[in-house]
Amino acid sequence: MLLAVWGFLKRHKKKCFFLGAFLGGVYVLGKYGQKKMKEIQEREAAEYIAQARRQYHFESNQRTCNMTVLSMLPTLRDTLMYQLNSESLTSLLKNKPANKLEIWEELKIISFTRSIVAVYSTCMLVVLLRVQLNIIGGYIYLDNAAVCKNGTTLLAPPEVQQQYLSSIQHLLGDGLTELISVIKKTVQNVFESVSLKHALSLLQLEEKLREIRKVIEHPEDSASEETVPQSQLCHYMMPDEENPLAFQANELTEKDVATIKLLNETRDMLESPDFNRVLTSCLNRGFSRLLDNMAEFFRPTELDICHTGSVNSLSSASLPLAKIIPIINGQIHSVCSETPSHFVQDLLMMEQVKDFAANVYEAFSTPQQLEK
Repeated sequence: MLLAVWGFLKRHKKKCFFLGAFLGGVYVLGKYGQKKMKEIQEREAAEYIAQARRQYHFESNQRTCNMTVLSMLPTLRDTLMYQLNSESLTSLLKNKPANKLEIWEELKIISFTRSIVAVYSTCMLVVLLRVQLNIIGGYIYLDNAAVCKNGTTLLAPPEVQQQYLSSIQHLLGDGLTELISVIKKTVQNVFESVSLKHALSLLQLEEKLREIRKVIEHPEDSASEETVPQSQLCHYMMPDEENPLAFQANELTEKDVATIKLLNETRDMLESPDFNRVLTSCLNRGFSRLLDNMAEFFRPTELDICHTGSVNSLSSASLPLAKIIPIINGQIHSVCSETPSHFVQDLLMMEQVKDFAANVYEAFSTPQQLEK
């Protein structure tokens, strides 16, 4: 038997050699294919896990954004009520002073100013924190990934994070004070000639607010409605660029340099067209909600309906300015409410804000950022 097999192999040794080589090649290729397939599967699994981890980190970051906004609203409200103290004026009016008319005129300006400033500052706070926390969130994600891999130096250590995020105090401090001054002057120009007895409809009130917004948001070109140059609005949100660089270069620590880099990246983001569009959308929604809140007080009474014969005459209903003042004065408690009011909830849930936040986080959480 063995001799027969040996004889067969000798007679067909070339064929057997090629057959063996072929089978060996198939075996090696099979093993190589299995190895490559395993590597691809492991890489896909790793990418999926990394994407899921990044998505979870992003969603967690957005919840942090929302909670941070809500936690800062009481401070914003208290600052506004302190700088625009209408309560002291209403207390004076209760005592029926001799200069009653002068106090009413001052109350008119302060009431409109603080509600308008409340809308602007709340919208700015929402969008600015979205930018800051998603920039820093992207860096934190990269830091976590880098430390897991090779323990590299952190891009945003805790001290830098704290120093960077403290810049929000500009909006709550000097920026807010300047914003109040500009808006108060504009309100005076628009409402100064309007008598307290003059009746305004909701549409007329909306037109007055639009007139004020045009001056604030289009300081140089009031005729342009297509684009909103936010340079002036950005000035209220962040200090001037030269301020962080006031130190001599040799006095800056590594942490200072990292913080300045974050601030410059934030400033670039605030000056981008995307940020302009998102902030404008927030302001549109904010002033629309403000008017919706006030519309409840303009609803016609049964007596009005009897006179007009129409139940859908909200646009024609009007109130004397003296009666509108207490209504607009109280809106700050709805606009700057830390318990999710419709006003704040609308801003936090806007799709433009969510999409913009995702784009910011995506830009600062990609590995390419490590190479910069």
